[in-house]
Amino acid sequence: MNQSLRPCQIDPLRMDSLLGRARGRFTLEALAECGSTSTLLAERARQGAPTGLLLVADQQTAGRGRRGRSWLSSPETGLTFSVLWRFAGKVSRLAGLSLAVGIAVARALEGSGVRGVGLKWPNDILLEGDKLGGILVELESEPGVMRAVIGIGLNLQLPPAGEEAFLHRPAALAQALSPLPDRHQILAQVLIDLTEVLDRFAEGGFRVLRSEWQAHHSWQDRQVRLVDGNRLDREGICLGADEDGALLLRTSAGIERCLSGDLSLRVA
Repeated sequence: MNQSLRPCQIDPLRMDSLLGRARGRFTLEALAECGSTSTLLAERARQGAPTGLLLVADQQTAGRGRRGRSWLSSPETGLTFSVLWRFAGKVSRLAGLSLAVGIAVARALEGSGVRGVGLKWPNDILLEGDKLGGILVELESEPGVMRAVIGIGLNLQLPPAGEEAFLHRPAALAQALSPLPDRHQILAQVLIDLTEVLDRFAEGGFRVLRSEWQAHHSWQDRQVRLVDGNRLDREGICLGADEDGALLLRTSAGIERCLSGDLSLRVA
């Protein structure tokens, strides 16, 4: 683990004053630098870290996105953090969790004045169709419960690399908000909405949140391709997600359910 001794720009005391109704639900540790907040948090979780432990880093040098893609960050360009949460029951009860987390992020951004926020199955946060951020949920079992490490990354400024370096064209909050709010305010609002969404999810699963996700679904009724690695898996009309968070695709064979796994959704 690479962790800098310089102080992080996120102040836990200031964060506590901003959390409002979510105060007491999180234990925040601010890091100047680490490889990946999710990797580090998973290690802490295996050592018995409490639910609500949150790691936020100014800089990730080995951040991970879905399917092993990198997600690097710096305090000037991004906000990256991971949250530990536990749920009663088996893994089947957590179907659609990454979609539910997307709802919380969308709520927080819209509550902060951002317009044009959308969601793409299974874990992308969009701004006017371009990629603003991503979510990575990793699950492990404990006796009687499932442990979720929820990683969230948001672009504050456009990444320095050219757009050709990205699978999807990037977007940034600075394009939607001027002046850009302080990172403490953005993080606090996401955490406030995240607690409410996770509490609802724990009670009723993705089913009780599905209509809200559908309302934010940017690719509804679009012709799409579902890709497994570099291989075309199938094509069809994207109908959103069902009550378990599976992708619904209308193909020549009818309406099919597609679980996330290693599948990637692309515009046809």
